[in-house]
Amino acid sequence: MAAQPKRGTDWQDDELDAIVADYFVMLDADLAGRPYVKAEHRRTLMANIGRTNGSVEFKHQNISAALDEIGLPWIPGYKPAMNYQNVIFDAIDRYLTHHPAILERVPASEPPSIPASTVFVDAPSLAAQSGLIPDRLRHLVRKFDPVERDYRNRCLGKAGESFVLDLERRLLADAERADLARRVRWVAAEDGDGAGYDILSFDESGRDRLIEVKTTNGSARTPFYLSRNERQVAEERSEDWCIYRVHLFANGPRVFTVAPPLEEAVHLRPETWRASF
Repeated sequence: MAAQPKRGTDWQDDELDAIVADYFVMLDADLAGRPYVKAEHRRTLMANIGRTNGSVEFKHQNISAALDEIGLPWIPGYKPAMNYQNVIFDAIDRYLTHHPAILERVPASEPPSIPASTVFVDAPSLAAQSGLIPDRLRHLVRKFDPVERDYRNRCLGKAGESFVLDLERRLLADAERADLARRVRWVAAEDGDGAGYDILSFDESGRDRLIEVKTTNGSARTPFYLSRNERQVAEERSEDWCIYRVHLFANGPRVFTVAPPLEEAVHLRPETWRASF
């Protein structure tokens, strides 16, 4: 028997846990390319928990907004709604705590070899920084920190570098510079970390391009770490060095570039300290 519609009452933990769990079922299908029907999931939820279509739809958008803040992909059909409702954060916390593998997702295979011309997108505009973040969301971001998580996820980082290596070779081959394509090197894999960039590539004239790859499954605005060494190389070789910010990696990689002077493109804030005796 379907639950009676509830209007004007607070969502309970069991209802929130149900909608968050179902959202991740749909998200998993979306990322894996398996067919699913959002309307069917929504109808089942409405029948089980007694919430209206509009209420369920808005909660889905709340979930998308929270996932975007913690650097996770979200269901394209549920555009993030930023007017958060605090109760959803605790339900997401409970789910991710019991399903940590979601946080370390790396595609099971190489991303599809989509035309290089469609990979590149504009960098997001430099937005004014705001401290107006709900306390529970701040706790969620701190607990599942996307910057630290992406930094530690070596498999994701290597997959992103491999993607860019192939992308650069294809770009040069398409420009009829197969000679340069053969010289593109995965510096981080061949020589180890420490060069201050990951990929040595070239422009069509043969000039060096030093590419530092930063990869995330999150959206374009997901923050990332920049090491002191990377920033130093960026300053020393500002005309050659750039960041390839690979984002949405799990469900269709897109790339934008960031070039020095970095202060004009991103907000830079010190977050670690070197302690010595």
